[in-house]
Amino acid sequence: MNNTNQEKSKNIKSEIEVSKTTVSQYLIRRLGELGVTDIFGIPGDYVLGFMKQVEESPIRLVGTTNELCAGYAADAYARLRGLGVLCLTYAVGTLSAANAIAGAFAEKSPLVVISGAPGLRELRKRGMLHHMVGPADTQLRSLQPITAAQCVLDDPLTALREIDRVLEVCLRRKQPVYIEIPRDRVDLECLELPRQHSAAPASDPDELREAVGEAMAMLNTAQKPVILAGIEIHRMGLVSQLTAFAEKHNIPVCSTLLSKSVISEKHPLYAGTYVGALSRKDVVDFVEESDCVLSLGAMPTDMDTGIFTTHLSPTNTIFAIAEGIRICHHSFGDVLLDEFLARLASQELPVFSRPVPGLKNPLAAPWKADPSRPVTTARLFQKVNSILTPETAVLADPGDAMFGSIDLAVHQGAKFLSSAFYATLGWAVPAAIGAQVAMPGLRPLVLVGDGAFHFTGTELSSAVRLGLDPIVIVLNNHGYLTERFILEGSFNDVQEWQFHKLPELFASGLGFLVRTEGELDDALAKALANKGKFSILNVQLDRMDSSPALRRLGESLSGRVG
Repeated sequence: MNNTNQEKSKNIKSEIEVSKTTVSQYLIRRLGELGVTDIFGIPGDYVLGFMKQVEESPIRLVGTTNELCAGYAADAYARLRGLGVLCLTYAVGTLSAANAIAGAFAEKSPLVVISGAPGLRELRKRGMLHHMVGPADTQLRSLQPITAAQCVLDDPLTALREIDRVLEVCLRRKQPVYIEIPRDRVDLECLELPRQHSAAPASDPDELREAVGEAMAMLNTAQKPVILAGIEIHRMGLVSQLTAFAEKHNIPVCSTLLSKSVISEKHPLYAGTYVGALSRKDVVDFVEESDCVLSLGAMPTDMDTGIFTTHLSPTNTIFAIAEGIRICHHSFGDVLLDEFLARLASQELPVFSRPVPGLKNPLAAPWKADPSRPVTTARLFQKVNSILTPETAVLADPGDAMFGSIDLAVHQGAKFLSSAFYATLGWAVPAAIGAQVAMPGLRPLVLVGDGAFHFTGTELSSAVRLGLDPIVIVLNNHGYLTERFILEGSFNDVQEWQFHKLPELFASGLGFLVRTEGELDDALAKALANKGKFSILNVQLDRMDSSPALRRLGESLSGRVG
Protein backbone atom coordinates (compact mmCIF):
# COMPACT_ATOMS: atom_id res chain seq x y z
CA MET A 1 0.00 0.00 0.00
CA ASN A 2 1.44 3.37 -0.98
CA ASN A 3 1.66 6.33 1.39
CA THR A 4 -1.40 8.06 -0.08
CA ASN A 5 -3.63 5.02 0.45
CA GLN A 6 -2.22 4.48 3.94
CA GLU A 7 -3.04 8.10 4.81
CA LYS A 8 -6.60 7.72 3.45
CA SER A 9 -7.08 4.50 5.45
CA LYS A 10 -5.81 6.23 8.59
CA ASN A 11 -8.18 9.18 8.07
CA ILE A 12 -11.19 6.87 7.52
CA LYS A 13 -10.34 4.88 10.65
CA SER A 14 -9.98 8.12 12.62
CA GLU A 15 -13.37 9.36 11.41
CA ILE A 16 -15.01 6.08 12.41
CA GLU A 17 -13.49 6.23 15.88
CA VAL A 18 -14.57 9.84 16.38
CA SER A 19 -18.17 8.99 15.41
CA LYS A 20 -18.57 6.19 17.96
CA THR A 21 -21.08 6.62 20.79
CA THR A 22 -23.01 4.40 23.18
CA VAL A 23 -26.71 3.65 23.23
CA SER A 24 -27.27 5.59 26.45
CA GLN A 25 -25.11 8.57 25.43
CA TYR A 26 -26.96 8.92 22.16
CA LEU A 27 -30.42 8.64 23.70
CA ILE A 28 -29.63 11.19 26.41
CA ARG A 29 -28.12 13.58 23.87
CA ARG A 30 -31.13 13.32 21.55
CA LEU A 31 -33.53 14.01 24.42
CA GLY A 32 -31.50 17.07 25.36
CA GLU A 33 -31.57 18.31 21.78
CA LEU A 34 -35.37 18.04 21.89
CA GLY A 35 -35.56 20.32 24.93
CA VAL A 36 -35.82 17.76 27.72
CA THR A 37 -34.14 19.01 30.91
CA ASP A 38 -35.79 16.62 33.39
CA ILE A 39 -36.61 12.90 33.44
CA PHE A 40 -39.05 11.40 35.95
CA GLY A 41 -38.55 7.94 37.34
CA ILE A 42 -37.97 5.35 40.02
CA PRO A 43 -34.74 3.29 40.27
CA GLY A 44 -34.58 -0.47 39.92
CA ASP A 45 -31.67 -2.78 39.23
CA TYR A 46 -32.42 -3.27 35.52
CA VAL A 47 -32.33 0.50 34.87
CA LEU A 48 -29.63 1.65 37.29
CA GLY A 49 -26.90 1.72 34.66
CA PHE A 50 -28.90 4.02 32.40
CA MET A 51 -29.96 6.19 35.33
CA LYS A 52 -26.32 6.65 36.30
CA GLN A 53 -25.63 7.92 32.79
CA VAL A 54 -28.53 10.39 33.14
CA GLU A 55 -27.23 11.52 36.52
CA GLU A 56 -23.87 12.34 34.96
CA SER A 57 -25.50 14.28 32.09
CA PRO A 58 -26.99 17.80 32.04
CA ILE A 59 -30.47 16.27 32.35
CA ARG A 60 -31.90 16.13 35.87
CA LEU A 61 -33.37 12.88 37.17
CA VAL A 62 -36.49 13.63 39.24
CA GLY A 63 -37.57 10.87 41.60
CA THR A 64 -41.16 10.45 42.80
CA THR A 65 -42.85 8.27 45.42
CA ASN A 66 -43.97 5.60 42.96
CA GLU A 67 -44.03 4.77 39.27
CA LEU A 68 -47.64 5.82 38.65
CA CYS A 69 -46.95 9.27 40.08
CA ALA A 70 -43.82 9.52 37.96
CA GLY A 71 -45.98 8.81 34.91
CA TYR A 72 -48.53 11.49 35.78
CA ALA A 73 -45.75 14.01 36.45
CA ALA A 74 -44.02 13.23 33.15
CA ASP A 75 -47.37 13.50 31.35
CA ALA A 76 -48.00 17.02 32.71
CA TYR A 77 -44.41 17.99 31.86
CA ALA A 78 -45.01 16.79 28.29
CA ARG A 79 -48.21 18.84 27.97
CA LEU A 80 -46.38 22.03 28.94
CA ARG A 81 -42.97 21.45 27.32
CA GLY A 82 -43.84 19.38 24.25
CA LEU A 83 -42.02 16.21 25.35
CA GLY A 84 -41.83 14.32 28.64
CA VAL A 85 -39.73 11.33 29.67
CA LEU A 86 -40.44 8.50 32.10
CA CYS A 87 -37.64 6.13 33.15
CA LEU A 88 -38.39 2.90 35.06
CA THR A 89 -37.26 -0.62 35.68
CA TYR A 90 -38.64 -3.73 34.06
CA ALA A 91 -42.20 -5.02 34.71
CA VAL A 92 -42.82 -4.03 38.34
CA GLY A 93 -41.85 -0.48 37.48
CA THR A 94 -43.10 0.06 33.95
CA LEU A 95 -46.28 -1.98 34.31
CA SER A 96 -47.07 -0.02 37.47
CA ALA A 97 -47.07 3.12 35.30
CA ALA A 98 -49.22 1.59 32.55
CA ASN A 99 -52.28 3.57 33.63
CA ALA A 100 -50.41 6.85 33.26
CA ILE A 101 -49.08 5.77 29.85
CA ALA A 102 -52.59 4.82 28.74
CA GLY A 103 -53.92 8.22 29.80
CA ALA A 104 -51.19 10.00 27.87
CA PHE A 105 -51.99 7.85 24.83
CA ALA A 106 -55.73 8.60 25.04
CA GLU A 107 -55.19 12.35 25.50
CA LYS A 108 -52.34 12.72 22.99
CA SER A 109 -49.50 13.65 25.29
CA PRO A 110 -45.97 13.10 23.85
CA LEU A 111 -44.30 10.87 26.44
CA VAL A 112 -41.12 8.79 26.01
CA VAL A 113 -41.14 5.67 28.21
CA ILE A 114 -37.66 4.27 28.82
CA SER A 115 -37.46 0.91 30.57
CA GLY A 116 -34.49 -1.07 31.69
CA ALA A 117 -34.73 -4.81 31.06
CA PRO A 118 -32.87 -8.05 31.83
CA GLY A 119 -29.57 -8.40 30.01
CA LEU A 120 -29.42 -10.55 26.90
CA ARG A 121 -26.62 -12.74 28.27
CA GLU A 122 -28.38 -13.47 31.55
CA LEU A 123 -31.58 -14.31 29.72
CA ARG A 124 -29.74 -16.83 27.56
CA LYS A 125 -27.96 -18.42 30.53
CA ARG A 126 -30.56 -18.33 33.29
CA GLY A 127 -33.96 -17.83 31.66
CA MET A 128 -36.34 -16.88 34.46
CA LEU A 129 -35.26 -13.74 36.31
CA HIS A 130 -36.95 -11.61 38.96
CA HIS A 131 -39.85 -9.41 37.80
CA MET A 132 -40.50 -11.63 34.78
CA VAL A 133 -44.05 -12.83 34.16
CA GLY A 134 -43.37 -15.04 31.17
CA PRO A 135 -41.33 -14.48 28.00
CA ALA A 136 -38.93 -11.55 28.07
CA ASP A 137 -41.03 -9.61 25.55
CA THR A 138 -44.18 -9.68 27.75
CA GLN A 139 -43.75 -6.05 28.79
CA LEU A 140 -43.18 -4.92 25.22
CA ARG A 141 -46.30 -6.73 24.04
CA SER A 142 -48.31 -5.34 26.97
CA LEU A 143 -47.47 -1.76 26.06
CA GLN A 144 -47.97 -2.04 22.30
CA PRO A 145 -51.67 -1.07 22.42
CA ILE A 146 -50.96 2.10 24.45
CA THR A 147 -47.80 3.34 22.71
CA ALA A 148 -47.46 4.64 19.17
CA ALA A 149 -44.07 3.01 18.51
CA GLN A 150 -41.72 0.62 20.32
CA CYS A 151 -38.12 -0.54 20.09
CA VAL A 152 -35.61 -2.73 21.94
CA LEU A 153 -32.05 -1.40 21.80
CA ASP A 154 -30.22 -4.70 21.52
CA ASP A 155 -28.43 -4.42 18.17
CA PRO A 156 -25.55 -1.96 17.58
CA LEU A 157 -26.37 -1.86 13.87
CA THR A 158 -29.91 -0.55 14.40
CA ALA A 159 -30.07 0.96 17.91
CA LEU A 160 -29.43 4.59 17.03
CA ARG A 161 -31.79 4.61 14.08
CA GLU A 162 -34.45 2.97 16.25
CA ILE A 163 -34.08 5.78 18.79
CA ASP A 164 -34.56 8.38 16.06
CA ARG A 165 -37.52 6.49 14.63
CA VAL A 166 -39.55 6.25 17.84
CA LEU A 167 -38.74 9.83 18.88
CA GLU A 168 -39.97 11.04 15.50
CA VAL A 169 -43.21 9.07 15.94
CA CYS A 170 -43.68 10.53 19.43
CA LEU A 171 -43.32 14.09 18.20
CA ARG A 172 -45.45 13.54 15.12
CA ARG A 173 -48.28 11.54 16.71
CA LYS A 174 -48.16 13.32 20.10
CA GLN A 175 -48.50 9.99 21.85
CA PRO A 176 -46.27 7.84 24.08
CA VAL A 177 -43.51 5.65 22.67
CA TYR A 178 -41.59 2.83 24.35
CA ILE A 179 -37.82 2.29 24.43
CA GLU A 180 -36.43 -0.83 26.13
CA ILE A 181 -32.74 -1.09 27.04
CA PRO A 182 -31.35 -4.46 28.19
CA ARG A 183 -29.03 -3.64 31.07
CA ASP A 184 -26.00 -5.18 29.37
CA ARG A 185 -26.56 -2.92 26.34
CA VAL A 186 -26.47 0.47 28.12
CA ASP A 187 -22.83 1.00 27.18
CA LEU A 188 -23.10 -0.75 23.82
CA GLU A 189 -20.91 1.10 21.31
CA CYS A 190 -22.44 2.07 17.97
CA LEU A 191 -21.24 3.92 14.91
CA GLU A 192 -23.05 7.23 14.63
CA LEU A 193 -23.93 7.54 10.98
CA PRO A 194 -25.59 10.60 9.42
CA ARG A 195 -29.12 10.90 10.77
CA GLN A 196 -31.85 9.87 8.38
CA HIS A 197 -35.03 11.93 8.18
CA SER A 198 -38.21 10.44 6.80
CA ALA A 199 -40.37 12.61 4.60
CA ALA A 200 -43.02 14.52 6.52
CA PRO A 201 -46.56 13.34 5.79
CA ALA A 202 -48.59 15.48 3.45
CA SER A 203 -52.24 15.80 2.51
CA ASP A 204 -53.56 14.48 -0.74
CA PRO A 205 -53.57 17.71 -2.80
CA ASP A 206 -56.93 17.01 -4.45
CA GLU A 207 -58.65 16.16 -1.18
CA LEU A 208 -57.11 19.21 0.51
CA ARG A 209 -58.28 21.50 -2.27
CA GLU A 210 -61.83 20.13 -2.16
CA ALA A 211 -62.00 20.21 1.65
CA VAL A 212 -60.85 23.83 1.78
CA GLY A 213 -63.24 24.73 -1.04
CA GLU A 214 -66.22 23.28 0.81
CA ALA A 215 -65.18 24.94 4.06
CA MET A 216 -64.78 28.29 2.28
CA ALA A 217 -68.24 27.98 0.78
CA MET A 218 -69.74 27.52 4.24
CA LEU A 219 -67.72 30.31 5.84
CA ASN A 220 -68.40 32.79 3.05
CA THR A 221 -72.15 32.43 3.48
CA ALA A 222 -72.09 32.40 7.30
CA GLN A 223 -73.23 35.26 9.49
CA LYS A 224 -72.58 33.76 12.93
CA PRO A 225 -69.51 31.47 12.78
CA VAL A 226 -67.67 30.13 15.80
CA ILE A 227 -64.44 28.16 16.21
CA LEU A 228 -64.44 25.15 18.54
CA ALA A 229 -60.76 24.67 19.34
CA GLY A 230 -59.89 21.16 20.53
CA ILE A 231 -56.91 19.63 22.27
CA GLU A 232 -55.10 18.76 19.04
CA ILE A 233 -54.66 22.48 18.35
CA HIS A 234 -52.51 22.70 21.46
CA ARG A 235 -50.70 19.37 21.08
CA MET A 236 -49.78 20.09 17.45
CA GLY A 237 -48.48 23.59 18.19
CA LEU A 238 -51.20 25.34 16.20
CA VAL A 239 -52.43 27.76 18.86
CA SER A 240 -50.74 30.86 17.40
CA GLN A 241 -51.98 30.05 13.88
CA LEU A 242 -55.53 29.51 15.08
CA THR A 243 -55.48 32.67 17.20
CA ALA A 244 -54.18 34.74 14.29
CA PHE A 245 -56.88 33.30 12.00
CA ALA A 246 -59.62 34.07 14.56
CA GLU A 247 -58.34 37.60 15.13
CA LYS A 248 -58.01 38.35 11.41
CA HIS A 249 -61.63 37.42 10.74
CA ASN A 250 -63.11 38.28 14.17
CA ILE A 251 -64.40 34.76 14.80
CA PRO A 252 -65.21 33.86 18.44
CA VAL A 253 -63.42 30.84 19.91
CA CYS A 254 -64.73 28.22 22.34
CA SER A 255 -62.82 25.36 23.94
CA THR A 256 -63.84 21.89 25.03
CA LEU A 257 -63.26 20.41 28.48
CA LEU A 258 -60.04 18.64 27.43
CA SER A 259 -58.78 21.76 25.63
CA LYS A 260 -59.91 24.29 28.26
CA SER A 261 -57.47 27.24 28.18
CA VAL A 262 -56.27 26.34 24.66
CA ILE A 263 -56.19 30.15 24.34
CA SER A 264 -56.27 32.61 27.22
CA GLU A 265 -59.77 32.78 28.62
CA LYS A 266 -59.25 36.53 29.01
CA HIS A 267 -58.90 36.90 25.23
CA PRO A 268 -61.65 39.19 23.85
CA LEU A 269 -62.70 36.51 21.34
CA TYR A 270 -62.97 33.73 23.92
CA ALA A 271 -66.61 32.69 24.27
CA GLY A 272 -66.48 29.97 26.91
CA THR A 273 -66.03 26.23 27.37
CA TYR A 274 -68.58 24.27 25.38
CA VAL A 275 -69.31 20.87 26.92
CA GLY A 276 -72.99 20.40 26.23
CA ALA A 277 -75.14 20.25 29.35
CA LEU A 278 -72.12 20.80 31.60
CA SER A 279 -71.80 24.32 30.23
CA ARG A 280 -73.86 27.36 31.10
CA LYS A 281 -76.91 27.93 28.91
CA ASP A 282 -75.55 31.17 27.44
CA VAL A 283 -72.44 29.37 26.17
CA VAL A 284 -74.50 26.47 24.79
CA ASP A 285 -76.90 28.81 23.02
CA PHE A 286 -74.05 30.87 21.54
CA VAL A 287 -72.42 27.80 19.97
CA GLU A 288 -75.54 25.95 18.90
CA GLU A 289 -77.12 29.05 17.32
CA SER A 290 -74.05 29.48 15.11
CA ASP A 291 -74.62 28.95 11.40
CA CYS A 292 -71.08 27.62 10.90
CA VAL A 293 -69.11 25.74 13.55
CA LEU A 294 -65.45 25.33 12.63
CA SER A 295 -64.45 22.46 14.92
CA LEU A 296 -60.66 22.10 14.82
CA GLY A 297 -58.84 19.36 16.69
CA ALA A 298 -61.77 18.54 18.98
CA MET A 299 -62.18 14.82 19.56
CA PRO A 300 -65.89 13.88 19.91
CA THR A 301 -65.58 12.00 23.19
CA ASP A 302 -68.34 11.58 25.76
CA MET A 303 -66.44 13.83 28.18
CA ASP A 304 -65.93 16.64 25.66
CA THR A 305 -69.59 16.49 24.62
CA GLY A 306 -71.06 16.45 28.14
CA ILE A 307 -72.12 12.79 27.83
CA PHE A 308 -73.26 13.48 24.25
CA THR A 309 -75.51 16.40 25.17
CA THR A 310 -74.06 18.69 22.49
CA HIS A 311 -76.25 19.50 19.48
CA LEU A 312 -74.19 20.45 16.45
CA SER A 313 -75.88 19.96 13.11
CA PRO A 314 -73.71 18.13 10.55
CA THR A 315 -75.01 20.47 7.86
CA ASN A 316 -73.27 23.51 9.34
CA THR A 317 -70.27 21.91 11.07
CA ILE A 318 -66.76 21.65 9.67
CA PHE A 319 -65.21 18.85 11.71
CA ALA A 320 -61.41 18.59 11.41
CA ILE A 321 -59.12 16.37 13.48
CA ALA A 322 -55.70 14.83 12.89
CA GLU A 323 -57.26 11.73 11.30
CA GLY A 324 -59.17 13.66 8.65
CA ILE A 325 -61.86 16.19 7.78
CA ARG A 326 -65.64 15.87 7.64
CA ILE A 327 -67.77 18.64 6.16
CA CYS A 328 -71.53 18.13 6.15
CA HIS A 329 -71.69 14.50 5.04
CA HIS A 330 -68.44 14.50 3.03
CA SER A 331 -65.30 12.90 4.44
CA PHE A 332 -61.70 13.67 3.51
CA GLY A 333 -59.53 11.01 5.15
CA ASP A 334 -56.22 12.10 3.65
CA VAL A 335 -56.12 15.73 4.79
CA LEU A 336 -53.88 16.85 7.65
CA LEU A 337 -55.23 19.23 10.26
CA ASP A 338 -52.25 21.61 10.17
CA GLU A 339 -52.31 21.88 6.39
CA PHE A 340 -56.09 22.39 6.40
CA LEU A 341 -55.79 25.26 8.89
CA ALA A 342 -52.84 26.80 7.03
CA ARG A 343 -54.70 26.68 3.72
CA LEU A 344 -57.83 28.20 5.27
CA ALA A 345 -55.75 30.99 6.78
CA SER A 346 -54.36 31.86 3.35
CA GLN A 347 -57.82 32.36 1.82
CA GLU A 348 -59.79 35.57 1.51
CA LEU A 349 -62.61 35.52 4.04
CA PRO A 350 -64.87 38.26 5.41
CA VAL A 351 -64.32 39.98 8.73
CA PHE A 352 -67.34 38.89 10.73
CA SER A 353 -69.25 41.22 13.00
CA ARG A 354 -70.71 38.74 15.47
CA PRO A 355 -69.85 40.00 18.97
CA VAL A 356 -68.92 37.75 21.85
CA PRO A 357 -71.80 38.16 24.30
CA GLY A 358 -71.34 39.33 27.83
CA LEU A 359 -71.38 35.80 29.20
CA LYS A 360 -73.18 35.54 32.51
CA ASN A 361 -70.55 33.69 34.49
CA PRO A 362 -71.56 33.63 38.15
CA LEU A 363 -67.95 32.95 39.14
CA ALA A 364 -66.97 36.36 37.77
CA ALA A 365 -69.05 38.20 40.36
CA PRO A 366 -66.93 40.11 42.89
CA TRP A 367 -66.06 37.90 45.85
CA LYS A 368 -66.97 38.96 49.34
CA ALA A 369 -66.94 36.39 52.11
CA ASP A 370 -69.72 35.91 54.62
CA PRO A 371 -67.31 34.98 57.44
CA SER A 372 -69.54 32.52 59.32
CA ARG A 373 -71.30 31.01 56.30
CA PRO A 374 -70.43 27.32 55.64
CA VAL A 375 -68.48 26.82 52.41
CA THR A 376 -70.38 25.42 49.44
CA THR A 377 -68.88 24.06 46.24
CA ALA A 378 -70.28 26.92 44.18
CA ARG A 379 -68.83 29.54 46.51
CA LEU A 380 -65.50 27.70 46.64
CA PHE A 381 -65.14 27.94 42.87
CA GLN A 382 -66.13 31.60 42.93
CA LYS A 383 -63.36 32.27 45.44
CA VAL A 384 -60.84 30.28 43.38
CA ASN A 385 -61.78 32.26 40.28
CA SER A 386 -61.06 35.51 42.13
CA ILE A 387 -57.43 34.58 42.92
CA LEU A 388 -56.31 33.31 39.50
CA THR A 389 -53.42 35.21 37.94
CA PRO A 390 -51.35 34.80 34.75
CA GLU A 391 -48.84 32.81 36.83
CA THR A 392 -51.44 30.30 38.02
CA ALA A 393 -51.76 26.84 36.50
CA VAL A 394 -55.00 25.10 37.46
CA LEU A 395 -54.80 21.30 37.72
CA ALA A 396 -58.14 19.61 38.30
CA ASP A 397 -58.69 15.98 39.16
CA PRO A 398 -61.59 14.14 37.48
CA GLY A 399 -64.89 14.45 39.27
CA ASP A 400 -66.58 17.58 40.52
CA ALA A 401 -63.19 19.24 40.94
CA MET A 402 -62.91 19.11 37.15
CA PHE A 403 -66.55 19.74 36.26
CA GLY A 404 -66.74 22.77 38.54
CA SER A 405 -63.64 24.18 36.87
CA ILE A 406 -65.44 24.60 33.55
CA ASP A 407 -66.53 28.10 34.54
CA LEU A 408 -63.11 29.25 35.84
CA ALA A 409 -61.46 31.99 33.76
CA VAL A 410 -57.85 30.86 33.27
CA HIS A 411 -55.63 33.78 32.30
CA GLN A 412 -52.93 32.11 30.20
CA GLY A 413 -53.36 29.65 27.35
CA ALA A 414 -52.73 25.96 28.14
CA LYS A 415 -52.61 26.57 31.89
CA PHE A 416 -55.58 24.37 32.74
CA LEU A 417 -54.57 20.73 32.94
CA SER A 418 -56.71 17.72 33.68
CA SER A 419 -57.24 14.09 32.77
CA ALA A 420 -60.40 15.25 31.06
CA PHE A 421 -60.99 12.29 28.74
CA TYR A 422 -59.24 9.28 30.26
CA ALA A 423 -60.49 10.60 33.62
CA THR A 424 -58.14 8.76 35.94
CA LEU A 425 -58.49 9.66 39.60
CA GLY A 426 -55.36 10.84 41.36
CA TRP A 427 -53.82 12.53 38.32
CA ALA A 428 -53.67 16.14 39.52
CA VAL A 429 -51.34 16.11 42.56
CA PRO A 430 -48.38 14.37 40.86
CA ALA A 431 -49.15 16.28 37.65
CA ALA A 432 -48.64 19.50 39.64
CA ILE A 433 -45.11 18.30 40.46
CA GLY A 434 -44.42 17.74 36.76
CA ALA A 435 -45.98 21.07 35.79
CA GLN A 436 -43.86 23.12 38.19
CA VAL A 437 -40.70 21.22 37.24
CA ALA A 438 -41.53 21.98 33.60
CA MET A 439 -42.20 25.68 34.27
CA PRO A 440 -40.79 26.84 37.61
CA GLY A 441 -42.46 30.23 37.25
CA LEU A 442 -45.92 28.67 37.52
CA ARG A 443 -47.83 28.33 40.77
CA PRO A 444 -49.90 25.13 40.59
CA LEU A 445 -53.39 25.34 42.07
CA VAL A 446 -54.69 21.80 42.50
CA LEU A 447 -58.39 20.97 42.83
CA VAL A 448 -58.93 17.39 43.96
CA GLY A 449 -61.63 15.36 45.65
CA ASP A 450 -60.96 13.59 48.91
CA GLY A 451 -61.36 10.17 47.32
CA ALA A 452 -58.96 11.04 44.51
CA PHE A 453 -56.42 12.45 46.96
CA HIS A 454 -56.22 9.01 48.60
CA PHE A 455 -54.73 7.64 45.39
CA THR A 456 -51.63 9.83 45.03
CA GLY A 457 -51.79 12.69 47.53
CA THR A 458 -48.67 11.63 49.37
CA GLU A 459 -46.73 12.74 46.28
CA LEU A 460 -46.69 16.11 48.05
CA SER A 461 -43.60 14.76 49.82
CA SER A 462 -41.81 15.19 46.49
CA ALA A 463 -42.85 18.84 46.51
CA VAL A 464 -41.06 19.14 49.86
CA ARG A 465 -37.91 17.50 48.53
CA LEU A 466 -37.88 19.59 45.35
CA GLY A 467 -38.78 22.90 47.01
CA LEU A 468 -42.04 23.28 45.08
CA ASP A 469 -45.07 25.19 46.33
CA PRO A 470 -48.37 23.89 44.92
CA ILE A 471 -51.59 24.95 46.62
CA VAL A 472 -53.84 21.91 47.02
CA ILE A 473 -57.55 22.37 47.68
CA VAL A 474 -59.22 19.13 48.74
CA LEU A 475 -62.97 19.14 48.08
CA ASN A 476 -63.83 16.96 51.05
CA ASN A 477 -67.37 15.70 50.51
CA HIS A 478 -66.62 12.43 52.28
CA GLY A 479 -66.59 10.06 49.33
CA TYR A 480 -66.98 9.74 45.59
CA LEU A 481 -69.56 12.42 44.77
CA THR A 482 -70.02 11.83 41.04
CA GLU A 483 -70.58 8.12 41.68
CA ARG A 484 -73.16 8.99 44.36
CA PHE A 485 -75.13 10.82 41.66
CA ILE A 486 -75.04 7.73 39.44
CA LEU A 487 -75.76 5.06 42.08
CA GLU A 488 -75.55 5.54 45.83
CA GLY A 489 -74.05 2.86 48.03
CA SER A 490 -71.55 2.31 50.81
CA PHE A 491 -68.92 1.64 48.12
CA ASN A 492 -68.80 5.41 47.56
CA ASP A 493 -67.59 6.08 51.11
CA VAL A 494 -63.90 6.60 51.94
CA GLN A 495 -61.99 6.75 55.20
CA GLU A 496 -61.82 10.29 56.57
CA TRP A 497 -58.29 11.73 56.51
CA GLN A 498 -57.06 14.77 58.34
CA PHE A 499 -55.62 16.24 55.15
CA HIS A 500 -54.64 19.50 56.80
CA LYS A 501 -52.25 17.62 59.09
CA LEU A 502 -50.04 16.31 56.28
CA PRO A 503 -47.49 19.11 56.89
CA GLU A 504 -46.87 17.51 60.30
CA LEU A 505 -46.09 14.19 58.62
CA PHE A 506 -43.76 15.77 56.06
CA ALA A 507 -42.30 18.34 58.51
CA SER A 508 -42.96 21.07 55.96
CA GLY A 509 -45.80 23.05 54.42
CA LEU A 510 -48.97 24.65 55.72
CA GLY A 511 -52.31 22.95 56.36
CA PHE A 512 -55.75 24.46 56.91
CA LEU A 513 -59.08 23.05 58.02
CA VAL A 514 -61.71 25.11 56.17
CA ARG A 515 -65.39 25.06 57.13
CA THR A 516 -66.53 28.65 56.59
CA GLU A 517 -66.02 31.35 53.97
CA GLY A 518 -64.02 33.36 56.47
CA GLU A 519 -61.66 30.43 57.03
CA LEU A 520 -61.41 29.98 53.24
CA ASP A 521 -60.36 33.61 52.79
CA ASP A 522 -57.76 33.35 55.53
CA ALA A 523 -56.37 30.01 54.34
CA LEU A 524 -55.94 31.08 50.71
CA ALA A 525 -54.30 34.37 51.69
CA LYS A 526 -51.75 32.49 53.79
CA ALA A 527 -51.27 29.80 51.13
CA LEU A 528 -50.53 32.37 48.43
CA ALA A 529 -47.95 33.99 50.70
CA ASN A 530 -46.36 30.62 51.51
CA LYS A 531 -43.67 30.55 48.81
CA GLY A 532 -41.36 27.57 48.38
CA LYS A 533 -43.54 25.15 50.39
CA PHE A 534 -46.79 23.38 49.64
CA SER A 535 -50.12 24.37 51.18
CA ILE A 536 -53.15 22.15 51.60
CA LEU A 537 -56.73 23.16 52.38
CA ASN A 538 -59.11 20.54 53.77
CA VAL A 539 -62.41 22.12 52.67
CA GLN A 540 -65.39 20.54 54.41
CA LEU A 541 -68.41 20.21 52.11
CA ASP A 542 -71.79 18.59 52.44
CA ARG A 543 -71.66 15.02 51.10
CA MET A 544 -74.19 15.79 48.31
CA ASP A 545 -73.18 19.37 47.56
CA SER A 546 -72.01 19.82 43.99
CA SER A 547 -70.83 22.44 41.52
CA PRO A 548 -73.27 24.31 39.28
CA ALA A 549 -71.82 22.45 36.27
CA LEU A 550 -72.55 19.01 37.72
CA ARG A 551 -76.06 20.10 38.66
CA ARG A 552 -76.64 21.33 35.10
CA LEU A 553 -75.57 17.98 33.69
CA GLY A 554 -77.74 16.08 36.17
CA GLU A 555 -80.81 18.13 35.28
CA SER A 556 -80.22 17.61 31.56
CA LEU A 557 -79.74 13.86 31.84
CA SER A 558 -82.73 13.41 34.15
CA GLY A 559 -84.84 15.36 31.67
CA ARG A 560 -83.61 13.13 28.86
CA VAL A 561 -84.56 9.98 30.77
CA GLY A 562 -87.97 11.46 31.65
